[in-house]
Amino acid sequence: MQHSDEVLDRALADPERVPSHSTRLGGREVGPQVQSWKVERAYATDLPEAMRAVSGSASAQLELLLGGVEGVPAPRLYSAWADRLTGDLVRPGQSVVHMAGAAGRTVPAFRGTVRSRTAASGSDTVTVQALDGAERLRGPASLPRPYHGYMWGRPVATATWCVDELLRQGGIHSCPPPRAPAVDPTDTKPFTALYASLHGGFNATHGQPEFVPSPSTYDWIREGAPFEMALMPKEAGLTASWMPRSRFVVPGKAFQVECWVNTAMARGNMIEMSAVFDQNGTRTGYVKVSFDIATGKVHTTSGTVGVGEQTLNPWPFETLASLRGVWHLGFMVETSSTGSVVAPSVQPRLTQPDGKNLWGVKVTFDKEIARQPVSELRQIDLKTDMAVECLQVTDRVWSDSASYPWAEWEQRGQWTKGAVLDTPELPLFDVPRVSGSQWDVITEIARASMSTAEFDEQGVFRWRGPSRFTKVPAAPDLTVTTRRDISSLTVTEEIDACRNYCEQPYQDWNGIRAVSGEPIEDTVVREIEANSAIVVQYAMAEDDTEVGPPVVLDDTVVGEGHQVRFGSAKTGGVSVKGDVTVGCWRDGPTYYVRFANHSASSVWTVTKDGKPSVRLQPLKRSADPKQRTYALTNSTSQKYYGKQQYTAPSADWVQTAETAVALTKAMINAGRHPVPLLGDVEVLHDPRIQLGDVVRVVDTAGAELDTFAWVVGISTTHAAGNTPQQTLTLRGTAYNGVPGDSGLAPDAPVDPAYGRQRKYQRLAAQYATLDTLTKQAVTYRTLLETPGATA
Repeated sequence: MQHSDEVLDRALADPERVPSHSTRLGGREVGPQVQSWKVERAYATDLPEAMRAVSGSASAQLELLLGGVEGVPAPRLYSAWADRLTGDLVRPGQSVVHMAGAAGRTVPAFRGTVRSRTAASGSDTVTVQALDGAERLRGPASLPRPYHGYMWGRPVATATWCVDELLRQGGIHSCPPPRAPAVDPTDTKPFTALYASLHGGFNATHGQPEFVPSPSTYDWIREGAPFEMALMPKEAGLTASWMPRSRFVVPGKAFQVECWVNTAMARGNMIEMSAVFDQNGTRTGYVKVSFDIATGKVHTTSGTVGVGEQTLNPWPFETLASLRGVWHLGFMVETSSTGSVVAPSVQPRLTQPDGKNLWGVKVTFDKEIARQPVSELRQIDLKTDMAVECLQVTDRVWSDSASYPWAEWEQRGQWTKGAVLDTPELPLFDVPRVSGSQWDVITEIARASMSTAEFDEQGVFRWRGPSRFTKVPAAPDLTVTTRRDISSLTVTEEIDACRNYCEQPYQDWNGIRAVSGEPIEDTVVREIEANSAIVVQYAMAEDDTEVGPPVVLDDTVVGEGHQVRFGSAKTGGVSVKGDVTVGCWRDGPTYYVRFANHSASSVWTVTKDGKPSVRLQPLKRSADPKQRTYALTNSTSQKYYGKQQYTAPSADWVQTAETAVALTKAMINAGRHPVPLLGDVEVLHDPRIQLGDVVRVVDTAGAELDTFAWVVGISTTHAAGNTPQQTLTLRGTAYNGVPGDSGLAPDAPVDPAYGRQRKYQRLAAQYATLDTLTKQAVTYRTLLETPGATA
């Protein structure tokens, strides 16, 4: 139910109602011009209609009939050929906000955009049709498909993560979005190298996982998450790592690493974020910042693995220890030193739960052991004892607190939360290939996972998992009765809604690992001129999963991996490190690599002996997963209704036996008895009712029922001068008990007399003549069924 105030509640309880509505097109109020309006929303599903509440997507539609203004007919104002000054009010794509209520008080009823307008010449009416937020998700769906899930034999994402990612592509966010997702051709503006929401998966919007922890070591939580969902360790020291989509160079400009945490949801006291650099040979360097919530101190360390490190004196933040709650933690690293060795400078930035901003004095590592030689960013490591969300790395940010606006740090005014997710379901070892629009794929996932997807009346997207309709609520949101609210009611119970033998196909990924695909080797040595960038396209097989940017080699390492070498001359020259940023992205079968040279001299993609050095190494799964099926039977239901079978469509989204078991149980619980469907329930208009609400239906006039039911469909219409008409489609929360058949003796499905009827020879023996037979005046059935004496 939508929230309302006392005035509206009283108005809806009064015997006489004065309907009210407000309609805005393009932000302009046009309510007085609305001749009639109609809003429809319902779940769409492949399941039988009476089971529809447990699966599918819902997209609301609004239809308006607009009249003209001050004697000017509506077609002249709003048709497709009308003057733009008035016609743009109802152009396709224009914003629509509709509200409805009574006694001058309204609540949201629809928020979306215009899909079509139809002007009837010679009339004073223009018909406007609009669709809710689903219209924002008509872009092409694309999901990153890393190989790390089956490489580690651990889930890399969930269906919920995929839904969240598709929403983000449509500009609908559930947490702070990537700061700078677009590539800057001049390489001067900020750029997001890594973005991992941690909303039910380690998969990343930009970049990709590197190390994926065991699912036994963490949970995905919503209670206590900074925004929507968070990674929660089961014990201290949970680690994960990611590969950036851009291997930016050191020395370079300042970059930033950040995340959001809830220090009140902790298994320990520490969270560490590290930037790891690929140095010459096989050596790796790192800059690490540790936040200690027990002491309120922040430490920073710089060094080289296996060589040594330097830890600087900690920054003290007293409230980090005393004020538990949601913190925004991050640090900036400046590597703009000149020469072949960099002494990095580090500065932490924090935002307290109460919104107060904190920062530490910038410090520079002064010991030689802490310096970072020319290199490229290799990966980002996270070690956490507490709930964490929205990890991201941004290259080319402000290098000091004086020039870095706090509003920018908080991304204030840059986004609005527009989605609410449910607990993650359907763990994925491999993200399925998708096609169609983002809304198409979200609908597909909803059907496969027995979930529901919808935009509510305020334009907020809501994703609810398969457990939504499994528990009978203790109290209704609203009670409607035939004595006052209901004008008509139809109750339907159908055998097609009964499913007592349910099967759920699933994929078995046990034993599948990552193997090398066919390498892609460049055939051309490419020059990258000084302070410029080039983008090269490579064809990649559809079965090949995502691979990150090639690793930059030097002459001390010879390998056959995913790599590139930059030479100082076209013929080979000496290897160049720390001058070229390598980034990548994929669009279907095309893999793009961007080489940005930050030096004052040209470099070439060339091996030491003068051959092309770009070598791309795709990875693929070692085998296809085995297709298996889990089945569940309800013998009690079969006793009364016979065997009613339902096999869920085979879907790539179900990848574990545990998921198949859970979905099958949800299916059979919903369908083991044909739950009644209450259709065409015409009620007094109540704008507070929403899909998924629980309504108590009391019928004292006809069916004599008193039951709870879920709202699975709503249709509301209103014509000027009349009372709004609202029709609900309801699905009962429970069935009316197990059949008893008291006092009944149901007939068998086959006539018991079949096979026992007398044949002609026996009749002839008993009735020798026709006269003998007719004198007894027996009926035809008696003649056939009564056993007779043998001949």
